[in-house]
Amino acid sequence: MKTIILCGGSGTRLKEETEFKPKPMVEVGGKPILWHIMKIYNHYGYKDFVLALGYKGSYIKDYFLKQRHYSCDFALKTSEGKVSNFFEDNQKQDDFNIIFAETGFETPHGERVLMLKKYITEDMFMVTYGDGVSDIDISKLVEFHKSHGKIATITGVHPTSRWGLVNSDDNSMVTEFAQKPMLYDYTNGGFMIFNKEFFNYIEPGEMIEESFAKLIPQKQLAIYKHEGDWHCMDTYKDFVDLNKLWLKDPKWKIWND
Repeated sequence: MKTIILCGGSGTRLKEETEFKPKPMVEVGGKPILWHIMKIYNHYGYKDFVLALGYKGSYIKDYFLKQRHYSCDFALKTSEGKVSNFFEDNQKQDDFNIIFAETGFETPHGERVLMLKKYITEDMFMVTYGDGVSDIDISKLVEFHKSHGKIATITGVHPTSRWGLVNSDDNSMVTEFAQKPMLYDYTNGGFMIFNKEFFNYIEPGEMIEESFAKLIPQKQLAIYKHEGDWHCMDTYKDFVDLNKLWLKDPKWKIWND
């Protein structure tokens, strides 16, 4: 089963990092967040990816084309253009199969998915955003999608409030000041699965959420409720926090290498 990763946005709220690179290439622990996302899927045996490129897509192509050289010492014989890599004996290489697909600079992400229909040959496919990581069990997500028989499944996650929340009693006395608590409601955290029939619900120029709105009256949109860890890199603060977590306790790092 192929996984489409939406990599085309310009990431304007992360301008300190995205002025010269696309948001999926912003690094966490020295690796692009896109790589972290792919490692999550790869851990569960899903290694076939279609990257929906847009803003500075060549940066993403360049990274993966030269990844072998970036990850180890190498020697270059300039007269022949010959490169020799010096891999450590225990240095494991990534095992990804990647289609790099140009989908336009300002294309809405629903239309980006529609443009990639030609690459989806199986009955089901997955889609996620290029800026979110989680300790989600992809195998259980796939099992859930197959069990209910609907066209689409999104993953619901609990977002964290960006502000501290104040609670009070009937006498207007403050009882609690919660520093940026996890909220009870769910948001769409990416990690979505669709039957191929989903393409019939996407129109050019649409965001993917507009397609969801068409599925709801037909009771064809299900939610997989993930109660575990989830983080989205939306702002510079998110970038800083994710890098701190990588050093302390990166719960989304479910792979062993």
